[in-house]
Amino acid sequence: MAAAAIFVAQPPVAPAHRQVIIVTTASSAATVGTLEAYTWSRGSFHRTLGPVTAYVGSEGIGKASEWRSRTPSGVFTVTEGFGWAANPGTDMPYRKVGNSAWWVSDTTAPTYNTMQFCRPAACKFDTDVSEPLASISVYRHAMIFDYNRSPIKTGAGSAFFLHESAGTPTAGCVAVNGAALTRVMRWLRPGAAPVISIAVGSKAYEPISSTA
Repeated sequence: MAAAAIFVAQPPVAPAHRQVIIVTTASSAATVGTLEAYTWSRGSFHRTLGPVTAYVGSEGIGKASEWRSRTPSGVFTVTEGFGWAANPGTDMPYRKVGNSAWWVSDTTAPTYNTMQFCRPAACKFDTDVSEPLASISVYRHAMIFDYNRSPIKTGAGSAFFLHESAGTPTAGCVAVNGAALTRVMRWLRPGAAPVISIAVGSKAYEPISSTA
């Protein structure tokens, strides 16, 4: 009589991205939704923050461009942060910015959609259509999500961040209250390869439901 085969259950394979921020709205035109954060542990994703109120672009979520106040839909890596205030305790790369820091939104500049440092008179881009990072109150702390950063497509949109909320829709960023943002920033770990998933309804949850 042949010996019975023995099957050993294999543990779930850890996904490439083990921290996922979920931003979802009820419709593509909605400007207010929720943010949640999930961590992969013990073989599945577990919610570690939220839901908290999140504001998105005044033109909702969808295909972004330089000429629309719309938050891009999709899944984007979160790799670094900045702010005019000191690091609130994140382990992610963080830069405290001063008056020479700009985010370039000039579509004619080779440095479009990058952070640059220069005095206004010496900048090689149009500062009138770019963001002086230290002068924007909601940029006290912010995390950059990597939409249109590699490769950069001119006109596809620039300066997309997770930042503090002013209680109103944004120009395309995602905004939450300062306490929630600090919690997210302290939770993020470079080794977990964090991403932000932005979409309408259940589509935002696909990065966690497909691998859980």
